[in-house]
Amino acid sequence: MTIALNETHDPARRSFVESANAPGSDFPIQNLPFGVFCPDTKERPRVGVAIGDQILDIAAATPSFGGPVAGAAKACAAPHLNELMSLGPQAWSGLRLALSRSLSADHGDKSLRQHLTPMAQAELTLPAAIGDFTDFYASIFHATNAGRAFRPENPLLPNYKYLPVAYHGRASSVRVSGTAVKRPQGQRKRAEEAVPSYGPSRNLDFELELGFYIGVPSRLGDTIPIAAAADHIFGFCLLNDWSARDVQGWEYQPLGPFLGKNFATTVSPWVVTQEALAPFRIAAFTRPDGDPAPLPHLACATDQKQGGLDITLEAYMATDVMRRAGTSPQRLTQTSFATTYWTVAQMVAHHASNGCDLAIGDLLGSGTVSGPDKSSWGSLLELSARGREPIPMPSGEQRGFIEDGDEIIFRGFCAKPGFARIGFGECRAVILPAG
Repeated sequence: MTIALNETHDPARRSFVESANAPGSDFPIQNLPFGVFCPDTKERPRVGVAIGDQILDIAAATPSFGGPVAGAAKACAAPHLNELMSLGPQAWSGLRLALSRSLSADHGDKSLRQHLTPMAQAELTLPAAIGDFTDFYASIFHATNAGRAFRPENPLLPNYKYLPVAYHGRASSVRVSGTAVKRPQGQRKRAEEAVPSYGPSRNLDFELELGFYIGVPSRLGDTIPIAAAADHIFGFCLLNDWSARDVQGWEYQPLGPFLGKNFATTVSPWVVTQEALAPFRIAAFTRPDGDPAPLPHLACATDQKQGGLDITLEAYMATDVMRRAGTSPQRLTQTSFATTYWTVAQMVAHHASNGCDLAIGDLLGSGTVSGPDKSSWGSLLELSARGREPIPMPSGEQRGFIEDGDEIIFRGFCAKPGFARIGFGECRAVILPAG
């Protein structure tokens, strides 16, 4: 996929919304991610765009836009992004350009201030009506580390380097950031136990992932050519595929993840568009010498040249004791999506390679993003060596896995000389006791 840089990427462009111009802002005028919000409890959800610490009500601002853009703006009156997605990439790009111009400091429409809502006062909801959720396993470093935890003698299965491994998750349990997650119960069996028992998970974990939404559908029975696969993606978010490792370890053979995964998935509320990320496209991960080349349905010279994404992803933890004391969350890891073995285009193309249809609003996850070093591993399974090497916290506590009351926070951003920093906001949730 090739997206030409245009005036919306100009690092010199500033907004009349002053908070968008602050150094380190996640939402400068060069970003303009879409989400769904309620201005107050009495109003229905509608699509907005993040600009600094404010949200612009796009549908309310429709009179400011003309031509085809007005139709895209009207679609933002819906309580999810699916209506806007259904209009296609040209409409998405046109609306983004109109918003960039209208919110600019030099020639913007300052009457739009009346349609701004402070982000801190709004309720952010799930951005899309999600029909299906698929989670991949795109990081070879995570696959090797996790495989070693469950299969020490055979950590990386032979299919891994030939196809993007995935499982179908549970769309009904996807929740927006800020929604508490109840500790799941399930069957678990320690090595020293003769039989399994049922009860609260003892090894609850996070998985630091990048999520992406399908905006262009495919038909049942059709495949998606690898060269066109990225065009089906509307945008990206942060995603936490919570995992009950003890339940997972007992149940996953022979059919893979089930109850150890489907109890909750948390996504960030803002969806960063492909166009906003265009400056941060890079070459795909370089496969080590001796690794097989992708099969033809996954091979594309353009995708190999610019199918990677240079996105920094971080995970933080704040225990209940830390929050009560006002202690800042502790960063557990910092990693890069650039290290994933498979590109997002390869994931999409393989998903449809058997004729499976993809629908508008479908959510796909990358799988845990882990780099080659311990400081860049994306789960506690890896960071704490399956709980054997607990992580010290500023409060004096230790964590091998997540305890009740702990809050997990994901952050993500892109940064590159000559371009504005693009952020993803936060993806966070507190763990509640089982029961």
